[in-house]
Amino acid sequence: MRILGIIPARYASSRFPGKPLADICGKSMIQRVYEQAKKAQTLSDVVVATDDTRIETHVLAFGGNVIRTAATHESGTDRCAEVISLSTDFDAVINIQGDEPLINPEQIDLLGRKLTSEDVLIATLIKRIRSQEELHNSNTPKVVCGLNGQAIYFSRQAIPHVRAAEESQWLDNGTFYKHIGIYGYQTATLKQLAALHPTPLEQTECLEQLRWLENGYTIHTVETTLETQAVDTPEDLEKIIHHIQKSGL
Repeated sequence: MRILGIIPARYASSRFPGKPLADICGKSMIQRVYEQAKKAQTLSDVVVATDDTRIETHVLAFGGNVIRTAATHESGTDRCAEVISLSTDFDAVINIQGDEPLINPEQIDLLGRKLTSEDVLIATLIKRIRSQEELHNSNTPKVVCGLNGQAIYFSRQAIPHVRAAEESQWLDNGTFYKHIGIYGYQTATLKQLAALHPTPLEQTECLEQLRWLENGYTIHTVETTLETQAVDTPEDLEKIIHHIQKSGL
């Protein structure tokens, strides 16, 4: 199976404009994500998808692959769909977040291996929640899964609700998972997803993956024990820089 890793990257951001080009100890964020993705064994190739000339020029300068996409896309999924529409060489796509400079290639490979099953049209990662802060943080999407590992629902609220315990005791009385926003799709499925219109639950929670569930698609989940560190704000960037300096990465 040939799998393409796509890193959507846009310059505009309300909380952190120019984030992909932010310097992290001598390398840009997008370069660090790209180099980590290239280490994944299940990917046949990696490409950055952007609508910005500055990002395109920068990726070419460090020797990366880049494809210029339209500026009208509302999601990374839509940007990935445009990329794959230009090529028929790949069976599946993994959508890699461009704001996780320390992404572990093993996480990408978890999805890559999952996509080799013919019945898996969409796959994503989940990780068990261990802290109250994560459990009740609305910026950390949660997911509940069926016994078969398929996602039942995603929410910004802590789910499931533990009726028999105080909120401070929920972690001791239930199992909770957060959603890690890296997706794998079969190529044909990705094209179908890009043609879907926004749905009520998606608009209520502001979670794109609910559009797919509302339209009857099955999302398979793969549990990981590896942590991710996304950069949403300049403060997050400082934490990443401190971690790299401390660990010598």
